[in-house]
Amino acid sequence: MKKKFKLQDLDCANCAAKMEDGIKKIPGVMDVSVSFMMQKITIEIEDDKFDSVMKQVVDCCAKVEPDCKILM
Repeated sequence: MKKKFKLQDLDCANCAAKMEDGIKKIPGVMDVSVSFMMQKITIEIEDDKFDSVMKQVVDCCAKVEPDCKILM
C-alpha cells in the first residue's frame, strides 16, 4: 500500500535524509521518500503490516526530529 502524508515542522534537509535512511531499514517498508521542500513523506508498506509499521515510522521520525509530526 502506497500513501502520502504531510509533515509538520520538518526543519532541515539533512533531517529528512536521516529519516528516509532510518525508515528504509524498518521491516515491511518497500519504499520511502521524504521531501523537505514539499514537507511530505511518501511511503509504500506491505498491506498486512501497515499499522504496525507506521508506528515504527512515527517513532523513527521522532528520534531524528522530535518536533516533526506526520499528519495522518
